[in-house]
Amino acid sequence: MSQTPILELLRRIQANDEEALVELHTQYANLVYSVAYRVLNDTMAAEEVTQDTFMRLWNKSHTFDPQKGNFVVWLLTITRRLAIDTLRQRTRQEPRPDTLFIDENPQLWENLLSSGGNDLRRTMLMVMQQLPPEQSSVISLAYFQGMSHSDIAAYLHLPLGTVKTRIRQGMQKLRDAWFNEKPINLKIDP
Repeated sequence: MSQTPILELLRRIQANDEEALVELHTQYANLVYSVAYRVLNDTMAAEEVTQDTFMRLWNKSHTFDPQKGNFVVWLLTITRRLAIDTLRQRTRQEPRPDTLFIDENPQLWENLLSSGGNDLRRTMLMVMQQLPPEQSSVISLAYFQGMSHSDIAAYLHLPLGTVKTRIRQGMQKLRDAWFNEKPINLKIDP
């Protein structure tokens, strides 16, 4: 059985022909898997990257330019990038399982702060004061005023992405400062 030329298969994929994707998968799945496995050294993760590579091929086949290079190199570049992204996600430090995050349940924090006595409130206020003003203000608006990220962006005349970044950075600093200042173990009973 002869193989269909790559450009024809790519044209068929762009026309939503699933059989063309199956044919490319049959030809290149082992090679794609090998590259993913070499980066990840994990069978399951390499299988996921292989699937993701072919999904990316399905969605982005129009981006292949034969004038710029070989199809196999293009496909394996996609594979390698996806594998590296997966590796980076896996190696990020996971939070401790007993850590309580303010952004996961703001009402619980309100209850803790109101019932935790003056020491807990004082520690929380001291930790909040350690944040840069642009971060503490957006966190206060979000968690103590109940404003959405979009509302904060409109209220402060800032891009939504800036608001989200400030909240994320501020929350990370809050977590770090909180546990450095007062290492407590807050557990939630179901």
